[in-house]
Amino acid sequence: MHSDIIIIGAGPGGYETALSAARRGMSVTLFNGAQLGGTCLNEGCIPTKCLCRNAEAVAQFKEAEKFGIDDFTFSFDFNKVMARKNEVADQLRSGIAMMLKSAKVNVVEAMASFKDSRTIVAGGEEYTADNIIIASGSVSKSLPIPGHDLECVMDSSSLLNIDHVPESLTIIGGGVIGMEFANIFASFGSKVTVIEFMKQILPPFDSDIAKRLKQTLTKKGIKIITSAAAKKIEQNADYEITVTYEAKGKEETVVSSDLLMAVGRAPRLDGLNLEAAGVEFTPRGIAVDDYMRTNVPHIFAIGDVNARMMLAHVASFQGERVLNSIQGKEDAIRFDIVPSAVFTVPECGMVGLTEDQCKTQGIEVMTGQSFFRANGKALSMAESDGLCKLIFRKADGVLIGAHIMGVQAADLAQQCADLMNRDTTLEQMHQIIFGHPTVSEVILSALHVVSYGLQTVFKA
Repeated sequence: MHSDIIIIGAGPGGYETALSAARRGMSVTLFNGAQLGGTCLNEGCIPTKCLCRNAEAVAQFKEAEKFGIDDFTFSFDFNKVMARKNEVADQLRSGIAMMLKSAKVNVVEAMASFKDSRTIVAGGEEYTADNIIIASGSVSKSLPIPGHDLECVMDSSSLLNIDHVPESLTIIGGGVIGMEFANIFASFGSKVTVIEFMKQILPPFDSDIAKRLKQTLTKKGIKIITSAAAKKIEQNADYEITVTYEAKGKEETVVSSDLLMAVGRAPRLDGLNLEAAGVEFTPRGIAVDDYMRTNVPHIFAIGDVNARMMLAHVASFQGERVLNSIQGKEDAIRFDIVPSAVFTVPECGMVGLTEDQCKTQGIEVMTGQSFFRANGKALSMAESDGLCKLIFRKADGVLIGAHIMGVQAADLAQQCADLMNRDTTLEQMHQIIFGHPTVSEVILSALHVVSYGLQTVFKA
């Protein structure tokens, strides 16, 4: 069977690119080797956000007295929590299947591999296309330490399908995945310990945000150990798990009932038979240019498998870049401006450069910080914990970074990303009317600090 485009992988990058190609009048064959929606829908973004919402609700119930609700009691049914998570994923998968069917995308439910640079083999059949897009996603990584392969060591997929709330949970890795699960299960009642190799949690985030989040989560009872290297995992006859780690030159241990390995993800390359197609790759991913083109001109790679930036929304827009390239169209997609978030409570959002990155690159900047405790809407929501930090390039006043911890931080980061995509300057931002009362006024307050050195004490 021949198509205009073959896409290997049905995660956000794969299925959204398939739909876009179909809308452009192309014939598309999409290979789905697992479940529609890929890691994001089935083992990542969506199911974790379901649990994050449950954790947020539980935290609010525990503080009902703040809102004048006395003698409030509730019970917690973990089975119903997990059932809701599964229902949401099922609903979204069904929606994707309907859209693909309506768009007349040929979906092949089988693992795909290259026979040669023009031919894909799946389910005993051969398929060809003018252009091929690899969107095979990623898999969980593990530290190569003694005990990493014990049955008790869970990855994020395993933890998302656990049938109980752990009495205690050790998490190796303080990145986005690790911190979201730490917040979730601490809210559910687990005693949580996080071991992070770097000097701060959330290594990609601005250090001021990471430090503040660590303080907040520590107050909630989560033990966070940074600058610590996990050395060994053991399990005794009573099923207790001991992690030995080194911190400040000393070996320490932490014992728990359950363990999550959350040290990142690696490109999913196994089974693709890339050698047969002549596609160059390393364990770090498939090499691509700015058009997502591999060394083989008609073969492209998008999303986690090229490891440029492992985010679902990046994969989708990389797919758009590929389709534009195939059709000879130029686009203005800014891959240097990508909002990202971690859905702890409070949540964190970021876009653009951090202050440390600016220093490394020799960029002179102007910065301003504002605090959620001075924002009327945040106070009315009993969400006063938070910080907004804006970074402007001194040479021209353009906004080049926004780093936020607090309620609605992910949405506020997107608001800043919108401004950054238009190279908005500090002066231009001062001329934008911000609604009142809104949480977004923390951005306006940060502007005032940059321009006038004025810190808002309280805005009614």
